[in-house]
Amino acid sequence: MEESQKRARVNSQHYEGLLQVIEPSGKTTEKRWQSQRLGSSGNSKTLLRFTAPAEVKGVALLVISHTDRAADEWMWTPAIGRERRIALQDRSTRFFGTDFTFEDLEERDVDQFDFKMLGEGTVNGAKCWKIESTPRKSKTSQYSSLQIYVRQEDYVTAQLDCFSKDQVIRRLVYRQIENVQNVWTARVLEMSDLKRKSRTILRLDQLRYNVPLKEDDFTVAGLQREK
Repeated sequence: MEESQKRARVNSQHYEGLLQVIEPSGKTTEKRWQSQRLGSSGNSKTLLRFTAPAEVKGVALLVISHTDRAADEWMWTPAIGRERRIALQDRSTRFFGTDFTFEDLEERDVDQFDFKMLGEGTVNGAKCWKIESTPRKSKTSQYSSLQIYVRQEDYVTAQLDCFSKDQVIRRLVYRQIENVQNVWTARVLEMSDLKRKSRTILRLDQLRYNVPLKEDDFTVAGLQREK
């Protein structure tokens, strides 16, 4: 897991995200956001800002990760003209109609989890290590454990099963894994809420690493500045 995290470490990241939200009825809606991240893993700062449709345009989320405690999160909603800090107890809720919760948008750092090798498995034809990840006390989480499938050929996560006690409640599958600037990266992420029977497909367009970003954009004040 340390090697997997090391190989994915970059100074910054930018992408344009297309989200397709597929409801249990089959109805599909689309949302778009812009993502910028400064740093990696436990020392990262991420800014997500919706760009479409009109009813969510400008809504933004700032996530500041830490190695020794839960991340800090703030959301900016232009319609009410103020930011709101996301309480720990609210991080299990869906983020603006997608199947990602607020917690799912945080960076996971290996130092906040204990790991156990469960064996091997195959995801989309790739041979993987199957690893159990249990959050330490310093990491507040809605999940009791995670099962991570890590591809043996390139150490990239191929699937993440999120457990509440002994039941999988969410599954994140990483698809279209490509070499982007010498970083093996999934260009498509599919999050399924197994209880709601809904899913969200996130496509990463215009993905770039190690781009120049401004530190002061990743602040509560910067959160309020629409691009």
